[in-house]
Amino acid sequence: MLDTMTLTKATAGLCGSLLVLLLGKWAATAIYDMDTHGEQSYVIELPDASGAQEAVEEVSFADLLATADVGKGEKVFKKCAACHKLDDGANATGPYLFGLVDREVGAASGFGYSGALPAGTWTADALNAFLTKPADYAPGTSMSFSGLKKDKDRANLIAYLATIN
Repeated sequence: MLDTMTLTKATAGLCGSLLVLLLGKWAATAIYDMDTHGEQSYVIELPDASGAQEAVEEVSFADLLATADVGKGEKVFKKCAACHKLDDGANATGPYLFGLVDREVGAASGFGYSGALPAGTWTADALNAFLTKPADYAPGTSMSFSGLKKDKDRANLIAYLATIN
């Protein structure tokens, strides 16, 4: 059972806590009041967004492939190396990539394909479309890679794979 003194102490503690919070809010408002700061120290000017944007020059994939860097493609291949091998006949999680460029789709011997890949040949354009986003190129493919977003990375990788024969 509560006596009067205990109830008085609990009420005083609650009221005191509320008073401290209210005084803290009042002090913070006085210190950090935005209306008393005057003008900004500096202004960052942005270009007019309503104006016409500069036209971005579109470079064709064939031009990118012609100027591709095989060394950079080898670095990009490190993303592929977790699932693919470059040795002839050395399948891993994915099929081997030895001689991939201009090889028939689904022709890696000893690998069980998902059946989602369309028939054809792995030309540079087909590889570019596939490497952009494999799930869009071949819906239902078992390849879980999300794709290479940069055109230059895809061109460098395809140029590198073309040297592996």
